Amino acid sequence: MEAIAALIAQAGVDGRRLRTVLALLSDGRWWTLADLVRESATSRRTVEALLREVALERSGDRFRLREPLIGLAGAAVAPADPVAHLLPGHADLVTRMEELVAKAPRGRQALDHVAATADTVVRRALLLDARFWLEGARLLCVGDHDLTSLATAMLHPGVEVTVVDIDERVLAYIAAQADRLGLNVRTRWADLRLGLPASAQSWADLAITDPPYTPEGIGLFVARAVEGLRDRERGRILLAYGASERTPALALKVQHALSQLNLVNEAIYPDFNRYFGAEAIGSAADLYILRPTTKTWPAVAARVDGFGAAIYTHGPQSVESTGSPVPASAATGQVPEAPEAPEVLVGEWPRDLLAKTPRARLTTWLAKPYASDPDRVAIAVPAGLEAALPRLLLATRAQRVQVTLAGPPKDLPADLLSPVYGLTADGSTVHAVRLPPPATDEGRILRRILDNAHGKLANTWREALIKVRGELTKKQARAVITAVAPWADDVTVLELPAHRLQELPAAVRGSLTAPDAAGSPG
Repeated sequence: MEAIAALIAQAGVDGRRLRTVLALLSDGRWWTLADLVRESATSRRTVEALLREVALERSGDRFRLREPLIGLAGAAVAPADPVAHLLPGHADLVTRMEELVAKAPRGRQALDHVAATADTVVRRALLLDARFWLEGARLLCVGDHDLTSLATAMLHPGVEVTVVDIDERVLAYIAAQADRLGLNVRTRWADLRLGLPASAQSWADLAITDPPYTPEGIGLFVARAVEGLRDRERGRILLAYGASERTPALALKVQHALSQLNLVNEAIYPDFNRYFGAEAIGSAADLYILRPTTKTWPAVAARVDGFGAAIYTHGPQSVESTGSPVPASAATGQVPEAPEAPEVLVGEWPRDLLAKTPRARLTTWLAKPYASDPDRVAIAVPAGLEAALPRLLLATRAQRVQVTLAGPPKDLPADLLSPVYGLTADGSTVHAVRLPPPATDEGRILRRILDNAHGKLANTWREALIKVRGELTKKQARAVITAVAPWADDVTVLELPAHRLQELPAAVRGSLTAPDAAGSPG
């Protein structure tokens, strides 16, 4: 008892956390450590320190107090939840989200994925619906491993939702579930370090993000969320961020990153988000509501390109990683073997390497077509940005492209790029050789679409389809495309998730034979 009292006294006003843990342990239930951490929203280290001082009875990995601690335990009362009173009326939605979360792709530690509970995801949707007018509004999910997009669309079908994410599995899963359930959710591929997809820029009224919990990750994801807002006066950003009660200095760094973007903290709801994992921060995170100011956009423009590739807490892209941010051959200044005499160097290359050769940044390369039409290109891809390889190749019509990676590729995107390039790998170097023009109508349409990857897919497809079929008007051709590929509207090839790129050849084939009655002449 004395040791427990000393721990509580040492915690001072924050001792309510420990008293809450004791109250939970004293209610007669069996607990696992993970459940106790999540329920109390207290870091694992703090809970473990308390457990070492109490008498427990155990059953496997579960435990409880042998005897209740009278006098030391407090009431197990969590901070006020603004939508808790609404949750009982949406039990069916919670159940549906539990099923969707259980079947979702497993999280990737290298991307700092930790799954939020279904209850959390529904409460996010409820808060959005309670605080803002969602009918006709647009919501941008900047990363969505938690499936907030699906919960919001099911709760309020009147909202349009766009998800941008780097994880192809997450995008494919969300798209499949949205199609199955008839939800107004569209998906876009993006590595936010290389930019926000064109169709998501200045698009949303609201944005929500649960980013990597580093100052760099928070700053980057929130900056991209700002770029996604079309309503500069009334737009809002919802941010999930949590830190251990033991590390206020880290939270200060994150809040400093937000203040540098000149954002107003309208509200912070403590421990609003709960997770399966993240026990170092109590399996919980606060929910911030941020409002941009007129000074936000200049601050974003000044800082967004300076965050770098290391934004995560784990893996080779972590902020503490000691690996080189540039490919090995680029870092050593090794002259590219092929293509010979590249006309453009893309990415970070040593300054003294081919000093007279024009250069382009990766972000610029993906954002717009290069000013000239180079025949030979060399691209350096830093560690952690390998997922962008298919898009970096599609962003040019060069005949030969050499890509220098940080290490040998695990797999080449040969299937995705087979209509355009033949790919080979030699160690950490990927060689892409452009294929001859196709001879079939389907091949010509597909090639024209992929050769214009920066342009709107539906527009390029429409013009190519009209040229092949002849009898179609622009309106009819657009209707045909909408019928065979409803996901093709207002998107560029560079934004398409991999599963949509894989569907594109069959959709093009379908547009060649689809009836033209879908649109009237004119």
